[in-house]
Amino acid sequence: MPIKTNDPNKKTWIPVPENSDFPIQNIPFGVFLTRDDVITIGTRIGNHAIDLGALHQLGYFKDIPLTDDIFLQDTLNDFISDGQKTWRLVRNRISDIFDKDNGSLRDNDDHKKVVLFTMEEIEMQLPVLIGDYTDFYSSKEHATNVGTMFRDPNNALLPNWLHIPVGYHGRSSSIVTSDTPVRRPMGQTMPAGAETPVFGPSKLVDFELEMAFITTDANVLGEPIPVDEAEEYIFGMVLFNDWSARDIQKWEYVPLGPFLAKNFASSISPWIVTMDALQPFKVDSPAQDPKPLPYLVQENGNKSYDIHLEVDIIPENSTATTVTKSNFKYMYWTMSQQLAHHTINGCNVNSGDLMGSGTISGPTPDSYGSMLELSWGGKNTVPLNDGSTRKFIEDNDTVVIKGFCKNDAIRIGFGEVSTKLLPVFQAKKK
Repeated sequence: MPIKTNDPNKKTWIPVPENSDFPIQNIPFGVFLTRDDVITIGTRIGNHAIDLGALHQLGYFKDIPLTDDIFLQDTLNDFISDGQKTWRLVRNRISDIFDKDNGSLRDNDDHKKVVLFTMEEIEMQLPVLIGDYTDFYSSKEHATNVGTMFRDPNNALLPNWLHIPVGYHGRSSSIVTSDTPVRRPMGQTMPAGAETPVFGPSKLVDFELEMAFITTDANVLGEPIPVDEAEEYIFGMVLFNDWSARDIQKWEYVPLGPFLAKNFASSISPWIVTMDALQPFKVDSPAQDPKPLPYLVQENGNKSYDIHLEVDIIPENSTATTVTKSNFKYMYWTMSQQLAHHTINGCNVNSGDLMGSGTISGPTPDSYGSMLELSWGGKNTVPLNDGSTRKFIEDNDTVVIKGFCKNDAIRIGFGEVSTKLLPVFQAKKK
């Protein structure tokens, strides 16, 4: 089925600002609360949100096999379960409805009143019910930097790293959407020179620049997903800030990996950009040496996506400083390899499951994806535009991650995931 939405010459009758992340070629999916306090599934063009539930009720999706309530739900899970063919039919229809030459909705003021909202009129929600969340560790530059800091620089990568996409299962209940503040966590740490651990607030709270992909119902228990079919089961991608408490993590991660250092919060951008929208930005992945085992070898070569990423830190009542610029294309292990490895043992994957990429670091210091690397374990300071400095994230700092793809014809973006770090929770005195 052709992906009509990718036509770079297509124009819309909705005003779209220059360099918008959301031209008519994007058509992402999200969930929002309308001005009438109704939760609906929608999409976005320019600075307007589009109520897909209202569009469906008004008959604009006729001839597409959709249940009556498919867009009247508070998550995208059921729609994602309908599979790739339905996603494409719906996106193609939306593209037609909002084409500049289509007057069916454009010239119907009554319909536009219930379908269109400005972004100021809505409140974005978590787009999916995330049943399971897996976080990978797939940036060779990041893994090398961390291994250099904490182990032998000559053996920075552990023996398995070049053979498997390393990952662990995280906590889905604490994943929140953009503009939801998170709190500095409490936990055990082992201060330098101490013989016993202490309990208190983490002193080394960090962001992790990541992206995540969201799956559909991919397989039944016991059935692996072939690496060359894996992307058919990926609905789309979001920006992902996998918050980390480095001092808690250092004390707890042996022998079973991260626990309290990670499960206190992760933040995602609210619009899911589909894999179809990203096809014009597919690029070759870094060469893999040694060659992976056969179940991880893609027939036509490893492919990734050219997604520009950046992170801003905004102190309270101050201005933003861009502290890093990176790119998703640096990732050593691809999403297809991650999903194939995840299921090679028969693990079943469901609609709405979220898979984090792992911290995305590039080859140069200005492209590192965490404060741990930018400050090199706290040995260096990161200057901000207001004259202050950071080694890690401080209370009331806001961290903003942005991402977009761009070629000579179009720009497709993810918006942003913005999160303020609040102080430790203080129980109310009775």
